[in-house]
Amino acid sequence: MSLILPKRTLSRRRLLQVSGLSGVGFLLGGCGTNLFSDNVRQISEPLNERLQALLLSQKLIPEFPVTAIEADKLLINTFDFTPQIDPAQFRLTIDGEVSKPMQLSMADIQKLPLTSTVIRHVCVEGWAAIVQWGGVRLRDLVALVQPKSNVRYVYFKSADGYYESWDIASAVHPQTLMAYQKNGQPLSADNGAPIRLASPIKLGYKQSKWVTQITFVSNLLPIKGYWEDQGYEWFAGL
Repeated sequence: MSLILPKRTLSRRRLLQVSGLSGVGFLLGGCGTNLFSDNVRQISEPLNERLQALLLSQKLIPEFPVTAIEADKLLINTFDFTPQIDPAQFRLTIDGEVSKPMQLSMADIQKLPLTSTVIRHVCVEGWAAIVQWGGVRLRDLVALVQPKSNVRYVYFKSADGYYESWDIASAVHPQTLMAYQKNGQPLSADNGAPIRLASPIKLGYKQSKWVTQITFVSNLLPIKGYWEDQGYEWFAGL
């Protein structure tokens, strides 16, 4: 398994100009209708005991009413460039140390239960915005691929070359979404379309946009996250 990523260097000034709104080996040859229908039913099947314990122990972060949405406060910051991805051709690869690696189209993803959450998006730059995100809970995707019992981390790779790692507990938190809607409307390219991370338990730079690959691992790889790997250790653990 490998996660091949481009190496870039940025100045501290450039770092402060951007936020992390923007962010491997086994593939199925496609996700046909019958195969996906079978997989959807697995959401209700038990995960391994360790993940089940995580699901039962997690607490919800207080959310906001729809009337509190701050539509103009979510700034558009881009790590490098804004990918233009054809939703009809898009495939989300989910692989790594899992029992059932797969690729999902947006049509596949949108067949899963839609979850909506109104949360505060907090950027490391010091600004925040209350946003409504809509999409599929990441834990529902976890249920489909069935991670092995020793999995502890999840890597997210984006179409612009950005990458991030999360701990498994954060990934399966009930309010962590793979979002394809913002404020009740389809996600725009600037905001990460066709799909991005959204969660109230991580700062903005951890909530990768344009996610194309989710990889489950038992140990952290030599790479940890784009900003962490640039030497900005004050990002570590946020």
